[in-house]
Amino acid sequence: MTNFVFTSESVCAGHPDKICDQISDAIVDAALTKDPYSRTGIETVAGADKIFLFGEIKTKAKINFEKVARDTVKRLGYTVPAWGFSQKSTFQNYVHAQSPEISMGVDQDGIIGAGDQGMMFGFACDETPELMPLPIQLAQSLTMRIDEMRESKKLPWLRPDGKAQVTIRYEKDRPVSIEKLVAAVAHDEATSAEQVREDIIKKVFKPVLRKYKLDLPNDPDIIVNGTGLWHIPGPESDAGLTGRKIVVDGYGGYARVGGGAFSGKDPSKVDRSGAYAARFIAKNIVAAGLATKCEVGLAYVIGQPYPLMQTIETFGTAKVSEKALHDFKDKLLDTSVRGIIETLDLARPIYSPTAAYGHFGRKGFPWEKVIKA
Repeated sequence: MTNFVFTSESVCAGHPDKICDQISDAIVDAALTKDPYSRTGIETVAGADKIFLFGEIKTKAKINFEKVARDTVKRLGYTVPAWGFSQKSTFQNYVHAQSPEISMGVDQDGIIGAGDQGMMFGFACDETPELMPLPIQLAQSLTMRIDEMRESKKLPWLRPDGKAQVTIRYEKDRPVSIEKLVAAVAHDEATSAEQVREDIIKKVFKPVLRKYKLDLPNDPDIIVNGTGLWHIPGPESDAGLTGRKIVVDGYGGYARVGGGAFSGKDPSKVDRSGAYAARFIAKNIVAAGLATKCEVGLAYVIGQPYPLMQTIETFGTAKVSEKALHDFKDKLLDTSVRGIIETLDLARPIYSPTAAYGHFGRKGFPWEKVIKA
């Protein structure tokens, strides 16, 4: 189909699943700060007035897991125990040492083998300046803007949880207009539904759409808080879990999704580093004008340093031969696990910021860098 509509969603940093992603990645960063060879697989669960940590770790760093978790919850705005979840919630830690059967396959004679098997995909297209699909780029921008309005107190009635959803109409495979615009935001009891809608349209929707030179859809196609109100944010209303927002973290469903989540994992875990490498390759292919749409696929097996699969799909938009695309990829990046980690400089504490608003399409991450051909 070349004429169609497509919808993507994003969630705010205070969404229960994102609370968990950010705690897990804060622990990854705490480990890498003291020990760049740390190996982590951290899973966080957040429920009504409870925080639990699970998973495994191998590190020389001494980490105060409870402090990291509570500090993250506080930073995200959960400071009111009456909401049923806060930095004072019950905390339990069940993290244990990494299995030696995994570690012996990952670190061997200076060679880094993949920390697990799996396939991962990276994508880029020329629909936005960030070389991301327009639906997910807009959705991520909207949730970021919602949080900015809360943190700056420009919308003081906001509470730390929310979602956005965007439906885009495509004609001849190009985005042409917004069909539907949706937001759900937690707010205080004193603010009316009418005020919430008016403020979100004026201070969230309009500024973001202006940046992308887009118009609001018709008024009936704008939905703010579909149930009418939302007062209690966070895990009291809906439990959270690390890694449950892999579509939000990636391309909003517009491109294929790999087999594993990102957060809580050190870069030896190819679910994370392989996905970053695939995005790096795809973005640079599009940025270099070699194609207008590109999906890169990689696959690894535990303990082995090189990928078993390397594919480049350009959906008929390539300007050069398949061989030229692969030659470009090979010069751009060594896709061994060590090659990815060293080229993108991943063995450092850069992961907490990735755990909200998507891992792609934002400045500051090494896999988003465009290399001049």
